[in-house]
Formats: sequence, structure tokens, C-alpha cells
Amino acid sequence: MADTASRPFPDGFLWGAASAAYQLEGGFDADGKGPSIWDSFAKIPGNTFKGSNGDVAADHYHRYAEDVALMAELGLKAYRFSVAWSRVFPAGRGEVNEAGLAFYDRLIDALRAAGIEPVLTLYHWDLPQALADAYGGWESRDIIADFDRYCTTLFRRFGGRVRYWCTLNEMNHDITHSTFTPTGKATPPGTMPGCNPGNCFSTG
Repeated sequence: MADTASRPFPDGFLWGAASAAYQLEGGFDADGKGPSIWDSFAKIPGNTFKGSNGDVAADHYHRYAEDVALMAELGLKAYRFSVAWSRVFPAGRGEVNEAGLAFYDRLIDALRAAGIEPVLTLYHWDLPQALADAYGGWESRDIIADFDRYCTTLFRRFGGRVRYWCTLNEMNHDITHSTFTPTGKATPPGTMPGCNPGNCFSTG
């Protein structure tokens, strides 16, 4: 039976793929990158399957050109990636790491050269560990100024080449699976250890 209710995708619809920096990049301490909460969390015994972590991952940091070539071969028209905050600001604030920005320069330029629209996600759960240590990360309003400077740095650097931006990836996830969970161990930062069913998010 034909689906008479279906409509064609509009002209200009972007078919693509997406990733997260921690899932893909590797190079966890390359060229001045600082640790993120995922770097720390994944190295605590028992937190991940068989103790796996993203130190190398798909080694996209070193193999991005090959990856972009594969994307072009697949016919992708867009690629949504996230920037690792601690690659740009190793301590989450303070001095900018030029080598980190230069990596994303190369990635964005390679995507554009291949006819692939870069879609940049500002935050995909990998908070700089230094900010978690300093004031609890997203649990403190102190993060506002640091996040603002981080975002502004990226806008100024990449704004002329990146048309589409995503602010926070699945922002509900940080509430429902990270900070406010009964065990506090679902994903980093895994805080609120006294949280119990009835006074916070719970699936039980």
C-alpha cells in the first residue's frame, strides 16, 4: 500500500551524521588539552565496560582528514561535531590553547572543502575537570562567565565559516542522568550522592 500522506524532504535538507568530541577525538592530552570530567570518570574502575575510555577513541584528532574523506564518500551533506571545551581552555578558563583552536580550524576547513556543512555543538557533556573541581561545574552560577567566554571565543574564531550552532547537547541529560540520579554514577559528574527515589529523578 502506498503511503499517500508522505511528503518529500524539502530542498536544502541536510543529510548528515553527528558525533561528540569525547566519543571520537582521542588525543586526550595532545597539544595542551586539559582533562574533562569524562576523562576522569571513565578511568574510575567499574564505571565503564571493561574499563574502556576515550583516550584514543577513533583517533579523530589525528585522522580527521581521513574521516572527512569517508564522509564525502558516503555523500554526507552535514556533520555535527562538538568542541572539547578543555581542548580550547585546558583549565576551563584562563589562557586559550591555540593548538586546540587550530585543530578545529583544520576540521572546519576540511569539511567545507568537501562540500559538507559544519554544525558545531558547543557542549556535549565534557566539562573541563578543573571547573568541576573549582566550583562544581554546572551546579554553580560561577560557570556562566566561563561558558560565556568559551562560547564567545568560538564564535569569533569560527563564526565566518560555521552557519549552524547547537548550544547544549541534550541538556536534559545532565539533569536526569548525571547530577540527579539515585546512584550518582550514571554519567559524570555523578554528584548528589544522597539523592534518593522521591527527591530527585529516578527510574525506580
